[in-house]
Amino acid sequence: MNYHQTLDYLYAKLPMFTRVGAIAYKADLDNTIAFCKHLKNPEKKFKTIHIAGTNGKGSTSHMLAAILQKAGYKTGLYTSPHLKDFRERIKINGEMISENEVTDFVKSNQDFIEALSPSFFEATVAMAFEHFAKHKVDIAVIEVGLGGRLDSTNVISPLLSVITNIGFDHMNLLGNTLTEIAGEKAGIIKPATPVIVGEHQPEIAMVFENKAKENNSSLTFASNEWCYDDSELIDGKREITVHGKEDSFDLKLDLTGTYQVKNVKTVLSAVQALKRQGFDISNNTLISALSEVKNLTGLMGRWQTLQENPLVICDTGHNEDGIKEVLYNISLTSHKQLRIVIGMVKDKEISKILELLPKNAIYYFCSPKIERAKSTEELKKEASQFGLNGEAFPDIDTALSKAKADAQRDDLIFVGGSTFVVAEVV
Repeated sequence: MNYHQTLDYLYAKLPMFTRVGAIAYKADLDNTIAFCKHLKNPEKKFKTIHIAGTNGKGSTSHMLAAILQKAGYKTGLYTSPHLKDFRERIKINGEMISENEVTDFVKSNQDFIEALSPSFFEATVAMAFEHFAKHKVDIAVIEVGLGGRLDSTNVISPLLSVITNIGFDHMNLLGNTLTEIAGEKAGIIKPATPVIVGEHQPEIAMVFENKAKENNSSLTFASNEWCYDDSELIDGKREITVHGKEDSFDLKLDLTGTYQVKNVKTVLSAVQALKRQGFDISNNTLISALSEVKNLTGLMGRWQTLQENPLVICDTGHNEDGIKEVLYNISLTSHKQLRIVIGMVKDKEISKILELLPKNAIYYFCSPKIERAKSTEELKKEASQFGLNGEAFPDIDTALSKAKADAQRDDLIFVGGSTFVVAEVV
């Protein structure tokens, strides 16, 4: 099989959550443990940082990877889902795994894959661990796919566990209350392993405090450790001064969404924890890395400008908290008429999101090219119940083209609603 045939095999053979939803979710670690054992446990051959959370875990993972890479460490990065290319999921120092290595991994393990029948995600995690071990990375930043406790990545013994925040998402799998969801995320906390929780949320803080105590693990809430002066957008960078008990940082973030300020606090606390474990990361290195995360790691889709005049911006925020952040950023962006190109998936409760969206925007309803996609007409119908009006389009390209054609130079076109919508425009 060549590379494209290999991907077709993986997509067709293995159930993939991003395409088909909950039926692809394996609620145990058995397959991952078996696959890793088959590969002679590559996950034990390099150091790791484990990152979970409802929102911000992707950005936080990329920021940490950029800092470690800039500090001279050979740094692996495993994230999901990918936007354009499957290989985005597995990187070393910003370089994606090669097409040949993907093909060789599947070819070498095809008989085992046929016998085990893992999910797409389980096979991909095993591939990443094998890749990082083979190339002898100094450390790998491993992003949880979904939840934490039963996520396939949760077979590692990290140097540091990071949980960004807790919000409502994937309730059909993780629970209907913040406490239940927090319990699943807290499942990545390991014995005697420092834990950084990004946001102190009073109603669920006890979940993490109890789990950390149970594991004899130190616990830090990053939001309690750092404060910041008002941030502003200057020449395409978000400038902000962050103050801690011992350090202050004047930062120019190339990840410009206002929500990145929360993520930066988490990152700064994580770096402090790593330095206590002997990592050599200077303040200058940290500042430099955070100014070029996109260049160092290839991160896309986070409040990303696609075009000027009219301004077109996309963002992968797709749950209630994520959409609130998107809307706040829209409110800070000068524009005359707001036009929203939006698509969603069908296995999520979207009423709380729809009720947040502005009624004075013009909507271009569309559907990403995945099995989980909510039909355009269904989305338009549900949106109309919340006073959101616009046209329905058969695909994202057509919707975006019409929005651009309709827009004046000082209008704002926002593209989002789902990671899979953004994947088709970046």
